[in-house]
Amino acid sequence: MTEIIYPDLSYRIVGILFKVHNQLGGGLQEKYYQQAIKREFFTNNIPFLEQLRVDFNYNGSFLGRYYLDFVVDHKIVLELKITPAFSKRDIIQVLNYLKQSNLKLGILASLNRNNVFYKRILAGNGPNSSHSS
Repeated sequence: MTEIIYPDLSYRIVGILFKVHNQLGGGLQEKYYQQAIKREFFTNNIPFLEQLRVDFNYNGSFLGRYYLDFVVDHKIVLELKITPAFSKRDIIQVLNYLKQSNLKLGILASLNRNNVFYKRILAGNGPNSSHSS
């Protein structure tokens, strides 16, 4: 059995996701959920960075950049979607964000028309690096 990384902070983030979805409802554009989540982070005194730019390099050469929706308390990448299901590409995206930002945990979250669901993703290289919650 593996230790859960950042359980208290993860719980607070997920609680905010559900609160925002319960108040706004489903079917909105991602940017509106992002703004509401940002306000909840402020209200709950949770430090965060929004749209954090992370450069992508190959052998020391710049290839491009990522923009992470949120980095919460310098510990957790929070990536938002409004899709009804996660694709393998979504999971790989978060794994790449973790690798480039040197963080250990990502939360991939969907606030869609009907509900909220999320997946905790641990940094790593193998099939066990992604864990559902």
